[in-house]
Amino acid sequence: MSMAIIVHGGAGSLAPERTEIVQTGCKEAVLVGWHILQDGGSALDAVEAAVRTLEDNPQYNAGTGSSLNAEGNIEMDAGVMEGDTLRVGAIAGVASIKNPILLARLVLESPHVLLIGRGAEEFALEHAMSLCTREELLTQRQYEIWQKMRAEHMAQKQEPSYHRREIGALAAHDVPKRTPSIVPQEPEEKHGTVGAAAVDAHGRLAAATSTGGTHYKYPGRVGDSPLVGCGFYADEHAAVSCTGHGEDFIRLLIAKRAADCVARGMSARDAAEATIAVLSAKVTGEGGLIVVDHLGNIGFAWNSPHMSHAYIIEGMTEPITGV
Repeated sequence: MSMAIIVHGGAGSLAPERTEIVQTGCKEAVLVGWHILQDGGSALDAVEAAVRTLEDNPQYNAGTGSSLNAEGNIEMDAGVMEGDTLRVGAIAGVASIKNPILLARLVLESPHVLLIGRGAEEFALEHAMSLCTREELLTQRQYEIWQKMRAEHMAQKQEPSYHRREIGALAAHDVPKRTPSIVPQEPEEKHGTVGAAAVDAHGRLAAATSTGGTHYKYPGRVGDSPLVGCGFYADEHAAVSCTGHGEDFIRLLIAKRAADCVARGMSARDAAEATIAVLSAKVTGEGGLIVVDHLGNIGFAWNSPHMSHAYIIEGMTEPITGV
């Protein structure tokens, strides 16, 4: 069997000055996973380690560096799946977990599939995983994005009712009453959800995805990232990780759709391109995905301006990166 691993750092728009930064981060992450595969480790361990590396990098919207919701809080989602066993672990709406993918892996090892919010964090504590503070996850870049979007929200006179509550250190005083009719403009740069897909020396496939969610999202909003078949999927044919407009990825079951293309005989590359073509044809949301098949072929495609990524397959000496 041929080993392979590919990671992504999110689809969307990317400022020119950040292209090298995010490609470097993807390269570092893919090498972490690749070394595990080379040492005889499983695809599951490799994708977990690669995504954890990206979560620790504040340049991405996952773990440290996660975006803020409309209340100024962090709510993170993650999911991981092992193809040969169909074991799945996912978590959603967690605020105090430094590496959400590690908690998703713990859930995979349990009788559960998906845990959310306070229950997920209680589960973490029961399994000796320590909690972190919002300040440990918050970056200046994300705070500035939140401030800009909140100012736009208020200028449009449509501050939602939940904003009139105190919002910890990020709250503004004397917020006027607004009517929720217009959504503030997304920041010029939308980029950051992370993921990985891999096949190991035994032909076992695995996929993982982690995100801080959309900027200024409605509190409690969950996208595709922790939903099996939507933001990630792995079976005996392929492993897939997605990034983009989560609601549309959920509607179209994008990750499972790509894996089914491989099961019908498509290459990983053709499956990725065909699935994104469906996304473009049926909905307006943008995004991308990465695919690894059981033969060690990789594929990737996106219809957004950029998708940072890096991959390495057997026979290569260095990863290839791109945006």
